[in-house]
Amino acid sequence: MMRQLFYIDPLEKLNLKKDSTLLLALTAQAQGIECYLIFEKDLNWSNGELVVKAHRFQGQFDGFYLKNFSLAGQLMLNPQSGDILHMRLDPPFDGRYLRYLWLLDQWERQGVRVINRPRGIMQFNEKLLAYQQAGSVASWVGEDFDGFSAFKESLKQQGVTEIILKPLDLYSGIGVEKWDLTSSELDQRFKTKARELSGPIVVQSFMPEVYKGEIRAIYYAGQHIGSILKKPKSGEFLSNIAQGAAFEKIELTASVRVKCAEICRELSESGVDWVAFDILGAVPTEVNITCPGLLVEVSHAHQRNLALDILKLI
Repeated sequence: MMRQLFYIDPLEKLNLKKDSTLLLALTAQAQGIECYLIFEKDLNWSNGELVVKAHRFQGQFDGFYLKNFSLAGQLMLNPQSGDILHMRLDPPFDGRYLRYLWLLDQWERQGVRVINRPRGIMQFNEKLLAYQQAGSVASWVGEDFDGFSAFKESLKQQGVTEIILKPLDLYSGIGVEKWDLTSSELDQRFKTKARELSGPIVVQSFMPEVYKGEIRAIYYAGQHIGSILKKPKSGEFLSNIAQGAAFEKIELTASVRVKCAEICRELSESGVDWVAFDILGAVPTEVNITCPGLLVEVSHAHQRNLALDILKLI
């Protein structure tokens, strides 16, 4: 039977109780699959014999949330053709992230199957892929102040009163700001934020639909696994569960399913099978492919271990 390796961040960086990777890894282990963790610092490659430090693990669940987890020894492992490695490092997609993708691309050349495929992750930006879809929220990406000013004026003419400024390559709501278009401080904030992020930033019209909730829809190999509606705390606009947003099970409409399936078909051609969509106003606003999360929360909402569905498709 194939071995499954899980390439993850250090345990101290994770919220162990609700970590998607650990749910998948422990579920695979319970199915009799030989599984190991590989931590960020352990990854290497050689044009001779490929050897990597791997870690055994054990844990128990309280429902779908992790009750306890611990490492259970380590060994030196020879990854082989037929093994599966899950690329589960959290973004940001920076130089560090790219270096690991380069190494994993070499692993693939030696026969290891990597999910999601490194070249696919390199090819698509999670935000830009969503913005190019028909009906997407009005968006501008750059750091040129004149370009920002022109976009801002076009939004005013459309009756837009509030905008969002956010990074192009961060996650979990980090760095997202809401601004009134008439604010006297907006221009300076744009210039400062562009300097802080050392490059292009995303500018969008604010979508008030977020107050009613944002959908997270998990797909694998083009199949819908499950979805939840994330509702921000009263008076807030970020629907991030880690920051206190509530969530509940939801069913996708037929039109949303069609849009998600179309994107999945494009991604699957590049070896990107595990996808998590963020959806507002019936259109995807982000297409998460680096380390799709919330598998624990979606499983809890559906009262079914959705990691089993993913393993069957793998």
